[in-house]
Amino acid sequence: MHRFSLFSCLSTVVLAATFQLATAVDADPPSNGVCFCTEYSQISVAVASCTAITLQDIAVPDGGNSIDLSKLKDNSVVTFAGKTTFGFTNSSSFDPIILGGKGVTITSAPGAIIDGNGQAYWDGIGSNGGVPKPNHFIVVKLTSGSVIKNLHIRNWPVHLFTVSHCSDLVMRDMVLDNREGDVPNARSAGLAAAHNSDGFDVGSSTNVLITNTTVYNQDDCVAVTSGNNITVDNMYCSGGHGLSIGSIGGKSDNTVTNIKFSNSVVVDSSNGPRIKTNFDTTGLVSNITYSNISLQNISSYGIDVQQDYLNGGPTGSPSNGVLLENILFDNVTGTATSSAKNYYVLCGEGSCKNIVFQNVDITGGQKSSSCNFPESGCPT
Repeated sequence: MHRFSLFSCLSTVVLAATFQLATAVDADPPSNGVCFCTEYSQISVAVASCTAITLQDIAVPDGGNSIDLSKLKDNSVVTFAGKTTFGFTNSSSFDPIILGGKGVTITSAPGAIIDGNGQAYWDGIGSNGGVPKPNHFIVVKLTSGSVIKNLHIRNWPVHLFTVSHCSDLVMRDMVLDNREGDVPNARSAGLAAAHNSDGFDVGSSTNVLITNTTVYNQDDCVAVTSGNNITVDNMYCSGGHGLSIGSIGGKSDNTVTNIKFSNSVVVDSSNGPRIKTNFDTTGLVSNITYSNISLQNISSYGIDVQQDYLNGGPTGSPSNGVLLENILFDNVTGTATSSAKNYYVLCGEGSCKNIVFQNVDITGGQKSSSCNFPESGCPT
């Protein structure tokens, strides 16, 4: 049966009073909890009315318009279909996509692409200045068994996923591709145009699994800044800054516990496993495992643990306000470039405990590795 597309987001009575008629499509009526949206203006009504929502070829207008899915009904399923595009918003506090709810599934139809229009913002500076840009592309506040899966995202402006105050969340089977930002543009002074393009930033969250995902970007593949019981598994990370804890300290939540990075590949990146704590702050990093990590062509540090971190560069003098304890690097192997250090560990006095290297073998770096902890020094 043919129905008007706007009817798929509202009942007939409400639509007749509110919207003009649109192109006819086949769709279940919203009384069945199903909404098929082809226009940005339909989304808010769909979120309020339906638990099965398809967003087909949505073009988000300029000027601070978000795909606001922050108040999804429990157990909703949202499917991105076709190509989702975004206009230009001259703001660093604007969030293009917001996800919130309990037991929610966010997914995509085969062949669907979410394009963040990063080219409109990229200037080689990222969130450090320049053109005001959406600092967080997708803000995630999902709980209670929610799943984000099967998304293909490209050209995000700065940070991609900001995962905050989430619990019991799975993020899996995605392709995140920011490779167009590797190329300098007219504004980037010879640098890669995209910058600070973290794939996943996780904070103040519990029981999160990130798995089976490919990330091409220009900053941390995954960065965990606070939280408990977070697993990052079966990742392919290319072009960024590696698999990171931190930076830790100076925030409202500075505790990171029970984190596992496993069965992952990091290539053409500045670091492999990385733990960075901010200079002259406080916090706790405990029970961290990097297991079965393969490295290739790492340009700065194969393994990096430093307690002297400041945005813009390390101080070279570690502080001891953030405690690092029970850190295991197990079966971390691979290669670094000739300009890199295979290992770098710089701990504050008395602030590192039980850092263990087991079956670790990184080669190729010709700069002298430096490890002031453990007493045995860097792996041999």
